[in-house]
Amino acid sequence: MPLSDVGQAQATHLGRHLVTLDAPDLVVSSPMRRAADTAAHSLAALPTTPRIVVDERLRERDLGLFDGLTGDGIRAEFPDEAERRTKVGKFYYRPPGGESWTDVLLRVRSVLLTLATEHEGEDVWLFSHQAVIACFRIAIEGLTEQEALETERRQPLANCSVGVFEDDGTRLVLQRWGDASAVEDAPVPTTHERESAGRHE
Repeated sequence: MPLSDVGQAQATHLGRHLVTLDAPDLVVSSPMRRAADTAAHSLAALPTTPRIVVDERLRERDLGLFDGLTGDGIRAEFPDEAERRTKVGKFYYRPPGGESWTDVLLRVRSVLLTLATEHEGEDVWLFSHQAVIACFRIAIEGLTEQEALETERRQPLANCSVGVFEDDGTRLVLQRWGDASAVEDAPVPTTHERESAGRHE
């Protein structure tokens, strides 16, 4: 899906925030259009364009047959799967043809390993999607299943929000999470990922 006019405006305002930061050594983006376009729009404000790498491991969680459906739609069209999801639990449930949160977490751990071995000491910016970004926090902080689900419930990520981890010499430490101030301070609405199976399961 392409960025809407609102999405482009949000990315432009994000760029005005990013230009106040030290430029990264590397930018890694999901190949999915809305993330890649957000990266392009926001990075256009920087004085020089950083190196950009597209990495398929940052693509959004695949919801398989549930893509585009709300929770009500899933229960209406796939009642047996809705019941199975309740038994298995949100964290481990894999929709038909799709991925569980733990599947996404494996991708994220692989990205982190690549960054640690090939880009140690570099400042890296990632452009990705809600479930993937949430899994970075799980992997880096070692959150339990319950902590991860509670964090996601308590603070759903807004579009164009920013999270920052800094290396303290021994580990990555969370500095900011879900910071949507670049959009909140702009004359554009703050939005969240569309109401779909990804948020209603």
